[in-house]
Amino acid sequence: MEFEKVIKERKSIRKFESREVENEKLENIIECARLCQSAKNRQPWSFMILKDEAKNNIADIMLSLFEKNDINIPGYMNSSKSSANVIKNAPVLILVFRENDENWLIGDLLSIGAAIEHICLEAVNLGLGSLWIRDTVYTEKEICKSVGYSDLQLVSAIAIGYSAESPSQRPRKSTSEILISKR
Repeated sequence: MEFEKVIKERKSIRKFESREVENEKLENIIECARLCQSAKNRQPWSFMILKDEAKNNIADIMLSLFEKNDINIPGYMNSSKSSANVIKNAPVLILVFRENDENWLIGDLLSIGAAIEHICLEAVNLGLGSLWIRDTVYTEKEICKSVGYSDLQLVSAIAIGYSAESPSQRPRKSTSEILISKR
């Protein structure tokens, strides 16, 4: 697919078909992330591909946050319920980790964001949909422990599969709203 078309067709997908994503497509997606540029060429990312029960376990951990009666959950965290349901619906979940190193925090997070965007764009190129998920942040430690990587920081997750919806493009700011000039 032409690159500009891939960019224009990339949307946040929240409903997926139940069919499996071919391993070859998942390998292509990870290869695109691997080739991404990174600050100081640190390549700070590690990816874990989860399917079936392992993937659903992550969603259950996120939902468990709402079963605790002893904590007051801020309203902005309610999106975790929706994200957990998307994870359960998606055939694939990719967890994105980095080493806990505060000296490289900004550079690593910028680099990982670029790698995630490579993943989302390649998903479109391969006829798939994706959703970049931040809501794992509220149960990060529990998720890391459950997958055996308590020593890493879980930065984000990406749900991937064949889209079962075709949402409209969300509103975007105009060029004049985002382009500033020197004062």
